[in-house]
Amino acid sequence: MRDFLIEKLQAIFSRIYPDVLLSRTDFEINYPPEEFGDYSTNVALRLAKKVKENPFRIAENIKTELEKDDSQKGIFSKIEVAGAGFLNFSLSAEARGGEIEKIINSGANYGNNVLGNKTKIHLDFVSANPTGPIHLGNGRGGPLGDVLANILIKSGYSVWREYYVNDFGNQIKILGHSILKNEEAQYRGEYIDMLANKNKELDPFLVGQEATKTILEEMIKPAMESLGVNFDEYFRESSLHKSGEVEEALEELRVRDFLYEKEGALWFRAEKFGDEKDRVIRKTTGEITYFGGDIAYHLNKLKKRGFDLAVDIWGADHHGDVKRVEGAMEAFGYAGKVRVLLTQNLTVIKNGEEFKMSKRKGQYICLEDLLDEVGRDAVRFIFLAYSANSPMIFDIDLAREKSNKNPVFYVQYAHARMAGILRKTEKEAVAKADYSQLMAKEEVELIRHLMRFPDLVLEISENFEVHRLTHYAIKLADKFHSFYHACRILDEERSLAAARRELVSATKVVLGETLRLIGISAPEKM
Repeated sequence: MRDFLIEKLQAIFSRIYPDVLLSRTDFEINYPPEEFGDYSTNVALRLAKKVKENPFRIAENIKTELEKDDSQKGIFSKIEVAGAGFLNFSLSAEARGGEIEKIINSGANYGNNVLGNKTKIHLDFVSANPTGPIHLGNGRGGPLGDVLANILIKSGYSVWREYYVNDFGNQIKILGHSILKNEEAQYRGEYIDMLANKNKELDPFLVGQEATKTILEEMIKPAMESLGVNFDEYFRESSLHKSGEVEEALEELRVRDFLYEKEGALWFRAEKFGDEKDRVIRKTTGEITYFGGDIAYHLNKLKKRGFDLAVDIWGADHHGDVKRVEGAMEAFGYAGKVRVLLTQNLTVIKNGEEFKMSKRKGQYICLEDLLDEVGRDAVRFIFLAYSANSPMIFDIDLAREKSNKNPVFYVQYAHARMAGILRKTEKEAVAKADYSQLMAKEEVELIRHLMRFPDLVLEISENFEVHRLTHYAIKLADKFHSFYHACRILDEERSLAAARRELVSATKVVLGETLRLIGISAPEKM
């Protein structure tokens, strides 16, 4: 509907004001307060200076032309000018009924679009160092990346999910020292003792590299599977060093004059690309820094494997890495081809106090601990209820509660209630639905919210604000529960009962698809 309005307004505007070009970015189509209709536009206000006319008058002119337009007949019940020149649009009952039927006929495909046009996106997320089990700081990126991939695929992108295994560098040597119980040991926990019992090597780096295989297979992959996250590939950093891709990348940077030597180290000219200072790529010891591996990894994505965009989801502690990685890719000619999302830390509360227990992992709460406490659905939904760049609090007691206070329970219960209604009202399905009778406030507001789902999918595909999906699900449950308490189906006139049943069916489709995208179950009974 928003696309229809945009195209219609552009066509009408060009007829009334042929000397002024109106692009899609010159104005907005918004959702006004519910008492003002379904859609609103500020086109008259935004273009008043170009047209050199009063915005109220511009809005009136557009309204007059729209009302003459046969293509909008039956779509809008009312078009009105409000305030200083806003145009508000109210949909007709016929248009709302048409959308209900469209939702039911489309099923899970409702909201699909072709925005991505098969653009290839490489999505790197979680990617915690394989030196121990996944802690919550890394784990928060799991649902975020997984759901972002689901949304992008729904919008026509081709998405590759990848976990980058940092099995090379100093942290691997430190892991080896920890297993050997040397003075350089830093990692502790029962898992270190388990690895020590398996170890047969003496060289700390070889010990660490062998241990990462066990950690990956026995701790990281099972935790990801428990969270409902599946990767297309676990890509090993060590493969970039073995293949020579790291040295090849550095040589290309050297040829392009973006590297220099100083004090025995090799530096990248990061300041040229907006970083606060130049960055070391090879230390005086000859060791390649983490940044050096990162350069080769991103070049591998964009150049060797041909992805159109590399999206990285990192923890907040990697904030300083963003500019240098973007700068390095710009140096290779891939400006704007890297997009980084940063996740903030979270605090877990249990019995009103910060939860610090970890069964066997050392100094932090690991993801498996939380999954054991509350289950996959609660972890995914609550992780996703916060914007990635906001710190969050996870209340274990609330996540366990079987009441409307728990947002996961509240939304899933709404879906189960819809399924129950459809089972009880099967006989109403044979009657012809009269959508013109769906005029109660609760019915109109529910349909209005359903119609916003395709727009939401498009918007998240552009801004990556995945948390808006959980907010949508909660509000949809709100609207449905209000409808449920106000509008009966059984014992109503048959055409009205059939229309209300179809509305419940459409709502179940949209909520079910929302829960699928979030990656949690949509129960038929609770």
